[in-house]
Amino acid sequence: MCGIAGMVSTCQPDPDLVRRMCEEIVHRGPDGTGFHFDEHAALGMRRLAIVDLATGDQPVYNEDGQVVAVFNGEIYNFVDLRKALDARGHRLQSAGDSECLVHLYEEYGTDMVHQLRGMFAFAIWDRKHGRLLLARDRVGKKPLYWRSDNDSIWFGSELKSLERDPRLRRDVDPIALHHYLSYQYVPAPWSIYKGVNKLPPGHLLIWEGGQVTVRRYWELSSTPRQVTNEAEEEERLRELLLEATRIRMASERPIGAFLSGGIDSSAVVAAMAMQSPQPVKTFCIGFEESKYDERRKARMVADRYDTDHHELVVTSRLLDVLPRIAWHFDEPFADSSAIPSFYVAHLGQQHVAVALNGDGGDESFGGYQRYILMGKSGWIPQMPGAVAAISGRIGDLIAERSTSGSLFRRLGWLMQFAAERPSQRYARLMSAFTPKSKIEIYSDELRDLLVEVDSYRLLDEAFQQSRAETDLGRILDVDIATYLPGELLVKVDITTMANSLEARSPFLDHHLMEWAAGLPIDYKVRNGKTKLLLKRAISPWLPKEILTSPKQGFGVPLASWLRGELRELAFDVLTDDTARHRGLFRPAVVRDLLHHHIAGADHSVRLWTLLQLELWYRARAAPQDHLMAKVSSAVDMNTTLT
Repeated sequence: MCGIAGMVSTCQPDPDLVRRMCEEIVHRGPDGTGFHFDEHAALGMRRLAIVDLATGDQPVYNEDGQVVAVFNGEIYNFVDLRKALDARGHRLQSAGDSECLVHLYEEYGTDMVHQLRGMFAFAIWDRKHGRLLLARDRVGKKPLYWRSDNDSIWFGSELKSLERDPRLRRDVDPIALHHYLSYQYVPAPWSIYKGVNKLPPGHLLIWEGGQVTVRRYWELSSTPRQVTNEAEEEERLRELLLEATRIRMASERPIGAFLSGGIDSSAVVAAMAMQSPQPVKTFCIGFEESKYDERRKARMVADRYDTDHHELVVTSRLLDVLPRIAWHFDEPFADSSAIPSFYVAHLGQQHVAVALNGDGGDESFGGYQRYILMGKSGWIPQMPGAVAAISGRIGDLIAERSTSGSLFRRLGWLMQFAAERPSQRYARLMSAFTPKSKIEIYSDELRDLLVEVDSYRLLDEAFQQSRAETDLGRILDVDIATYLPGELLVKVDITTMANSLEARSPFLDHHLMEWAAGLPIDYKVRNGKTKLLLKRAISPWLPKEILTSPKQGFGVPLASWLRGELRELAFDVLTDDTARHRGLFRPAVVRDLLHHHIAGADHSVRLWTLLQLELWYRARAAPQDHLMAKVSSAVDMNTTLT
C-alpha cells in the first residue's frame, strides 16, 4: 500500500518536483519512498507496507529495466499470477504483488487490467515505446488525479501532490463546485481545480507522444438472470463472501475489522471468524444519542464470535477533527460520517494495520431505505409539463418550511416527486442543494455562470446507461457508478490512510459484485423489505435481531450538533469577512439558513455542505496549524473513550 506520483514528458522531467510531490503523500505510511528517473519519466511512491515487507520496495522493473511501475493498493490474486508468470519464463525478484504488474504488461499490454483482482491505482512507464499507462481499479477504491498539457502529464494519488507544481494555478472549477453542492462530493472526472482530472473507476489512461486517451475497461452488467433454486443462490452467496473475505485476510501485519452492528460488517466479521485461527479484533464507534448508537448490536456479534472488541464514543467534543478532515480531503467533502469513520480508523490503527469492512453490501444487495422509497415512488405518475411545474414549486415551498419527518415534509416531497421522472426524483433525494436552492444562494456572478449547468444530468446519464430492467434496478446501478466511488469509498480511503491503516472490502470483490448484479431485483428489494437474499443467506451466521433491526447507517446527530455545540462555529465560519469576501454566496441567504435551522427547520445537510466547503478553502489557503488554531478555539478538544 502506498501513494504514487510522477511526471512524464517529451522533454526532460523535473526530478525535484516529483520528490516534492511524493513528500505530500503524508498519510500513506512511514515505510519508505522510492523513485525512478530517466530522460522522459520521473516516478515516485511512498509506502505503507502490508505484504512482502522484506522485498516489496518500489518502483519495480521487468528483466531489462525497460518497463517500470509504481503501485498503490493490493492485488489479492498475486500468488496465482506469480505462478502463471513464472511458468511463462518471467523472472520475479520479489515475493509480493507489485512486481506482477510489469510482467503482466509484457504479456498482455493494456489488457493486463483484466487479470487483476484487487484495489489499485498504478502507473507503468514503457521506456521503449514512450508510453505511460495509468489505471484505476474497477470500483474506485484507490484514487488517481492527473493533468496534462501538450508535452507532459502529471499524476498522483493525492491532489496535494499536484499542487506542488508551481505551474498549477489552483483555480477552483465553478462546475465542480456546482456539482459538489448537489452531491456533497466532486464527481469524477472533475476535480475541484480547473485542468485537473480524476481518472474514473474502471478506466485506464494512455499517454503517448503528448496525446492522452482515456477508456473504460470494466462495466457492471445488471442484466438479470433466471433464478430457479433460491437455496442454491443462498449457498453460492455464502461461498463467494467467504472466499472474498479469505483472500483479503492475507497480511504480514495485524488485521481486524470495523463492526458497526449492521448486517454487512457483521457478516464480514462472521466470515473472518470462521476462517481465522485467532480471535478477530473488532472496532466500533458509538454515540451518546441512542438514535445513532449501534454499540449494543455490535457487541451481540462480538460476543457470538468472541472477538477482541474495542469501542469509542464520538461526541461533539471530539470535533477538533474537522480542520484535520478538511486538510486530509483534497477536495470539499461533506459526508458527515467522515467523523466517525476517521475515529474508528484511529481506534483501529492502535491495534492493527489492516481492517476489513462491510462497504458495498448496500449497493449490491439493495440495503438503503431510499430504495424502498424509490420503489414506492414508482406508483406516483409523472404529471404533464405545466401541472408538474406548479406541483414542483408548491412542493419546494412545503418541504423547505416544514420539519424533518413531519407529515408536511412528506407531502412536499410527494408533490416534488410527481413533477419529475424517476432519475430526477432520485437525484433530488440524493441532493444537499436542489437546482432551485443553488440558484437562490449563489451570488449574481456565480448564478449567471452556472444557471444553465444541470448537475442532475450526471445521474440522468448513469440511469440511461444501466442495463437493469426496472427503475429500481437502475437506481442500484446509479449508486454503484456515482455515490459508491464518489462519496463512500473516498471517505473510507482518506480516513483510513490518514491513520496509516489499510481498509479492505469483501463485498466489493468484483466476482461477488458481478454475481450479485445478475440477481433479479425482487431478490434484493420487495414489499418494503431490503437485502432479502443476503439476509436469508447469512441468517445462520448472525443473531436474529441483527437481521431484523431497521438500518441505522453511519450517521451522526448533525442537526442537534449545529443547534448546540457547533452553533457558534457554524455562524463564525460561514458569516465572517473571509467567507463573505469569496463572493460565492448571498450572505443574507446563508444567515437565513442558519437562523431557520436554529428555530427548528432542518437545514443541517446544507449547512454542513457549506461549512465543509469553507473549511476546505481555509485549509488549502493556509498552513494546517493556522487553520487548527482558528477553528479549534470553538471546539472542546477533549475525547471520550470506552
